[in-house]
Amino acid sequence: MNGLTKRIIPCLDVKEGRVVKGVRFLEHRDAGDPVEMAEWYDSEGADELVFYDITASAEGRGIMLDVVTRTARKLFIPLTVGGGLRSVEDMRRMLKAGADKVSINTAAVENPDLISQGADAFGSQCIVLGMDAMRVPGSSPSRWNVRTHTGVEGGRASELEAVEWAIRATELGAGEIVVNSMDADGTKQGYDLELLRAISGAVSVPVVASGGAGNLEHLHQAITEGMADAVLAASIFHFRTYSIAEAKAFLAKQGVPIRPASQPAEMG
Repeated sequence: MNGLTKRIIPCLDVKEGRVVKGVRFLEHRDAGDPVEMAEWYDSEGADELVFYDITASAEGRGIMLDVVTRTARKLFIPLTVGGGLRSVEDMRRMLKAGADKVSINTAAVENPDLISQGADAFGSQCIVLGMDAMRVPGSSPSRWNVRTHTGVEGGRASELEAVEWAIRATELGAGEIVVNSMDADGTKQGYDLELLRAISGAVSVPVVASGGAGNLEHLHQAITEGMADAVLAASIFHFRTYSIAEAKAFLAKQGVPIRPASQPAEMG
């Protein structure tokens, strides 16, 4: 584990203007108003916030600009926005609305040049590759398939393998990768540590662990065993199982370099 400060990032999955949380992207449960929750997480000491319009790509529409704008106005921490971004102009619209970074998943798979176009226009630090990966059953060594349109019914399989796609995306200019295990998402059984290790070991950009956090030890495992630079979580924070402060205190006690919850985050 390197000495760089690790980040805790709550994730707001937004559907029809409300934050929801499901299991493996299905059976969504209402978790609250995105603007109110964003403001709350900011005050709680989160390091960043991720906002995903989870059905935008599957429904073939743009992201909800008004919700993003209202959310960004309330925040003093960096905001990443994803869902339904298909062009450099879409990215520009989100960044002008107040996002610090934009996350692309389905559109990047369908048009990899969008990564380099975004990096050229705004800098690699603004371009996040969102990756939804599903383990290929029985594969040895382990392989994971990249899936798209994941807002409904588990999405669609692509022809890409997760580790290979991560390497290619960073070569194209992605400055960060959010690695979401679809097998683990919402299960609260822990992150896919093997997947995280494989991708973290293959790229030089920051890797964010996503999918499966159920307790504070899972966050610790993602950073130490999975080699992640940041941990993204939803259920454990949305439904008040743990606070951001509790998570940070736990990780600090384990020797993880982490910004105290009372210390303001710096904008990227």
